[in-house]
Amino acid sequence: MGSLIFSKTLFSKTNDKGETMKYRYSEMTWPECNAAAKAGRVAVLPVATYEDHGYHLPIDVDVLLATEICDRAVARIPEEAVLIPAVTHGYSPHHMDFPGTITIAWDTFIKYVKDVCLSLAHHGFTRILIVNGHGSNTSPLDMSARLTVVETEGRVLCAAVNHWGVRPVRELGKTLRDSEFGGTSHACEYETSLYLALRPDLVEMDKAVDEKIPVPASFQTDLLAGKRADGATANLMPFWSSLTDSGVRGDATKATVEKGEAFLEAAIEGVIELVRELKGAEIRPRQDHH
Repeated sequence: MGSLIFSKTLFSKTNDKGETMKYRYSEMTWPECNAAAKAGRVAVLPVATYEDHGYHLPIDVDVLLATEICDRAVARIPEEAVLIPAVTHGYSPHHMDFPGTITIAWDTFIKYVKDVCLSLAHHGFTRILIVNGHGSNTSPLDMSARLTVVETEGRVLCAAVNHWGVRPVRELGKTLRDSEFGGTSHACEYETSLYLALRPDLVEMDKAVDEKIPVPASFQTDLLAGKRADGATANLMPFWSSLTDSGVRGDATKATVEKGEAFLEAAIEGVIELVRELKGAEIRPRQDHH
């Protein structure tokens, strides 16, 4: 296992009674859930999906990365946040030509995640951070977060972020990656490196490939770089099987355990940054200007 796989005791903290603080929502009693909400702790919700990730990685890549990053981040700041059980099935119809993929209809998915957030809001959580691990969940999760704010009449702040989009990961990607633009997109240098740091026993690096997407330049994307240098990136998502034979989008061959450990630490730091910023954000009242 990678050197950044921390034990519970390493980052455990205690309350006023000397008891180890629980940070996993699922392990709390209902009075403890109630107390966590009243204490103003941020609810952190990992969301992902199961789908193909090349010949070399299991189908749980998105789920493992999102949940582990969130778990490790919240474990460091249990007095500030609570880890909500992950939503592990997402929106992935364009991957259905690859066996193993499970997809949820876009409207069902949006409503499902929104209902999870509204449940948390009902119990008193006023700040919710959704941490996404699957690219095509991005737009639906933005809607889930927005609808949570709308349907709570602005009494709750709900935000969504991709774990590869947090500031420390983006900054690190500028210097750590070895692939060119497009090399970190799916089952790529970034995701494979993270998986190597977490579950090296399940990675078959001898089957890793470098496979680029045959789409026009303005429609090419990259997890770590985002848009091309000239900013001319538009959204386009054809069926996955029309773009790749292996399921890889990018260069998985450049992944290493060392990169994975560094990216993991950056992602953890990024989630903690967002939790603290969201926790400190003022919830301002609405004003009807009619």
